[in-house]
Amino acid sequence: MKLLFAGTPEFARVHLDALLAAPEHDVLAVLTQPDRPAGRGKRLTASPVKESASAAGVPVLQPPTLRDAAVQAALAGYGADVLVVVAYGLILPAAVLAIPAYGCLNVHASLLPRWRGAAPIQRAIEAGDTESGVTIMQMDAGLDTGAMLATAACPIDESTTAADLHDRLAALGPPLLLSVLADLPARQAAAQQQDDAGASYAAKIDKAEAALDWSLPAAQLARRIRAFNPFPVCFTTLDGERVKVWHAVTAAGPAGAPGTILASDDRGLLVACGEGCLRLVELQFPGGRRLPVAELLRARADRLAPGARFGTHAGTGPA
Repeated sequence: MKLLFAGTPEFARVHLDALLAAPEHDVLAVLTQPDRPAGRGKRLTASPVKESASAAGVPVLQPPTLRDAAVQAALAGYGADVLVVVAYGLILPAAVLAIPAYGCLNVHASLLPRWRGAAPIQRAIEAGDTESGVTIMQMDAGLDTGAMLATAACPIDESTTAADLHDRLAALGPPLLLSVLADLPARQAAAQQQDDAGASYAAKIDKAEAALDWSLPAAQLARRIRAFNPFPVCFTTLDGERVKVWHAVTAAGPAGAPGTILASDDRGLLVACGEGCLRLVELQFPGGRRLPVAELLRARADRLAPGARFGTHAGTGPA
């Protein structure tokens, strides 16, 4: 098939690379978000998709919007059979959806209709789902509401982080996409409509959500810590300093005021929550590296001793 591809982050790049490596397909051009400032120097940085496309010699288009008539005319000029969209980040207007002969396909990181929206990986873990997956759908004018052409599932367990689930889904998506493209007319004829009653909205992650509220149940906090690893990373405060929490597990322990350290040893810091306890295993202090608590105790045993209390919200210090 003659393809156009639209995507931006690493999750999209692995799908583009699979298409570029498939001799039966011809990627005519790639759409991706404009270069953005990144890093401490805020230098303009190309997206992972742009890097792969440029290395392969594929034309790269970076329009700020797809509502421009000139952009739509340029896309139509390629005569593509299908447009594959993976985590692109721009809305496709109806005029663009209608350009390719077989329409537009989206690779979505959820078993639709469970999580529609921008952050399906994080919201699945945060909600305590035991399963996630990838859905290939025929795009329509709605938000992730199109008919489903294929799905592939994978488990979520009590140790799965967003980084883990991202990588599992990134491995599932490309072969599923290639199988759909290999038999696209038949897949479209057998497409399944989504059941809107089972839909949930995966809202974009707000960094403010990463502030740990110790009055919440330990199980809920543990899920959020895993869901926000590696971004934006959950945090708390201690003596006015922001402390990132990279890894924690639920644990048995006595009751205490939420945020209070009940025990500290090489296994971690046992912290009281609104319900149950959380054992903090890996932390990062300002200016330092993320480290196991066992290492941090060698230099900060006094600050991390039982009785010390973490703040409940960003910037508040001890509650």
